[in-house]
Amino acid sequence: MEAQSIQLFNPQAQIDRITLSNGGVCYVVDDALLEPERFVAWAAAQGDAFRRVDFNAYPGTYLMPTAAIDSAMTEFFIHRMRDLFDARRLLHMHCRLSMVTLAPEALRPCQWLCHSDNFGLDRSHSIQASVLYLFKDSSLGGTSFYEPARSAAEISQLFADSTALSGETFTQRYGIEPGYIHASNSYLTRIGSIPARWNRMIFYDGSLLHSGDIVSPEKLTADPLSGRLTFNGFFTCRRHAV
Repeated sequence: MEAQSIQLFNPQAQIDRITLSNGGVCYVVDDALLEPERFVAWAAAQGDAFRRVDFNAYPGTYLMPTAAIDSAMTEFFIHRMRDLFDARRLLHMHCRLSMVTLAPEALRPCQWLCHSDNFGLDRSHSIQASVLYLFKDSSLGGTSFYEPARSAAEISQLFADSTALSGETFTQRYGIEPGYIHASNSYLTRIGSIPARWNRMIFYDGSLLHSGDIVSPEKLTADPLSGRLTFNGFFTCRRHAV
């Protein structure tokens, strides 16, 4: 099966607005794809092409999509989602299929925390992110959002130390145990969570702290047919003029 033959986004998909407890917003698109089963089958056929992520802290593997899939993602964002954000013109988009695969004991301290996607972003630009859940077992986890529970300086030091310290030292200093974050702690407060659902896609401001809500890590696998397969997008836009 060729990726070009798959009909991707559903032009009639409903978009719901979910307000987080801090006033932030996440948009939920159910029945996002017209042929989700075929898309997953195509990804599974490329199973040997998935590679371990080595360019950021994502705890798993990834597969780059075809140009046709890139184009479909871009068109869906421009025509259905862009106007919902502070996003005047799309400057850059990249997307990938991803699978969380690492066991909790294999994680580095920076992978015990949530993250944002706007690091180093020009202030005149905004970034939006999306996650499409391509698995039917909802216990593999959706996405949770967080906000700092301490001062900006303390949170900055927390994230800096998460990349610089060993796991043992990080736990001693901050009292955060190894494993995927899925609840509030003394430094980060969970402000909302979107449950995973087959063929559900979420869009949110990439400056929001967020993390996959991995509550059953024993179920993680590298098999696209049974693991936590997602299709992730990142959209850098020029902000509206003030």
